[in-house]
Amino acid sequence: MANKNFDSDFCGSLPLHHVNMIQPHGYLLVLNTDSLDIIQVSENIIDLLQTEVSGIINTNIDKYIPSAQLDELRSKLNSGIKNKIPVTLTINGKPVLALVHAHPNYLLIELEAANHGTDRTFINVYEEVKYIMAAIELATSVKQACEIAIHELRRISGFDGIMMYRFDKNWNGTVIAEEKSKGLEEYLGVTFPASDVPKQARQLYLKNPYRLIPNRDYTPVRLYPILNPVTNSFTDLSDCNLRSVASVHLEYLKNMGITASMSVRVIHNEALWGLISCHHASANYLSFEIRSIFELLSSVISNKISSIINKEDYDFVARLQSRRNLLIEQTYTHSDLVEGLLRQEESLLTLFSATGAVVYLDGHVSTAGNVPDKEMLENLQLWLQAKNIDKVYSTTQLSDAFDEALEFTDIASGMLAIPIDADTGDYMVCFKPEVIHTIEWGGNPNNAINFEENGLNYHPRNSFKSWLETVNQSSLPWHEQELIIAETFRSFVFEYKTKQVL
Repeated sequence: MANKNFDSDFCGSLPLHHVNMIQPHGYLLVLNTDSLDIIQVSENIIDLLQTEVSGIINTNIDKYIPSAQLDELRSKLNSGIKNKIPVTLTINGKPVLALVHAHPNYLLIELEAANHGTDRTFINVYEEVKYIMAAIELATSVKQACEIAIHELRRISGFDGIMMYRFDKNWNGTVIAEEKSKGLEEYLGVTFPASDVPKQARQLYLKNPYRLIPNRDYTPVRLYPILNPVTNSFTDLSDCNLRSVASVHLEYLKNMGITASMSVRVIHNEALWGLISCHHASANYLSFEIRSIFELLSSVISNKISSIINKEDYDFVARLQSRRNLLIEQTYTHSDLVEGLLRQEESLLTLFSATGAVVYLDGHVSTAGNVPDKEMLENLQLWLQAKNIDKVYSTTQLSDAFDEALEFTDIASGMLAIPIDADTGDYMVCFKPEVIHTIEWGGNPNNAINFEENGLNYHPRNSFKSWLETVNQSSLPWHEQELIIAETFRSFVFEYKTKQVL
């Protein structure tokens, strides 16, 4: 079935970085880059500076922090680092932790209490991080790495539950590891639709290793003045940890029975691979120190998972290349190209893990394994030519593109077409059979977003009860490396055929 794609049709257009509000567990200052005058603040800054916000605007930051700290801030800004520069400041006698973001014409400074909820020494933190890193390093599979990671993160954070889910090619996320206390719903193996973490939110995770919501029932804090005087628009809070969250997401947490939430990114090949999702039934503020550990471990976990995946890919490619080379070698030993491709121990079937293959060559049709009948194969050749398939083409749902294949989904749901010479209708084609499987969704994906009658206001689904979808007329996927090997093998066969003609 074709589920509604709220991720691209709707959620992907939401301007999440222009919310112009922050969460109340910290404060925000916006400074003019040249003068360091304060040009915009979060309205709760009055609690820290003990001055009305209107009286703070256009005053210099040197009025509130010691000159030595201001010199340190300037020195770090001059170092060339632009994003999330850490600085410890003293404001009105109170120690605060600051993260400074350098934008072209203004500085954005996030402030949080320095002594909120922690009494650990550097040695304690160092030992904790080293232990977790060593534990993760022991993993030999992605599954094991994920299970170790969420166990250790839960141990140091005290969250009621942590789960890790991996994104598929359509950005649906499937839970692959989970550890929870009693009372929280279990979701291991469950898939959540892409709109639960829409495109705009995923892009923000490339800028921020984590997103913390200590209490979903918070009251957002507005910025004053509303518009940034430098840009005459809302201040871009893309890389701001304190950025407020869309109300629809807070409602989503409420529907899940979650009060506090933290999400940590997992990166592979510079793209978002998955998320570690932490949940707590009650409010749960994590200290800056613990969040820094999470941020560091996000990189450790990402590197370990990438290392395992890259090794698996390397081994897979090595096996593919070895099989391709054997197939090339044996093809050279036969004067008949088709005999070399289809009739030997190493063949198109073994190279591409296919169950059927057909070679269209010089007006002849030769087959091996389980393939559709002669009429369908002849029509498939005409379809390939009519579609001008002159490059390697693959699908896991052939019947969606070629109607006649519907009758043969049991043996030809998946197809890999490798053109030898598209102009003459010469192709190598491999087939994979239908694999019927069931997706367990966390709620009906077609009800992921529910609009009110006005068509403007909307709400997330209020039920995450298991919703099963049976997928048929689809095969196992073709591996990306198989498509690359197919292209190189195509070149060999074309050259071989050309030499035979000459």
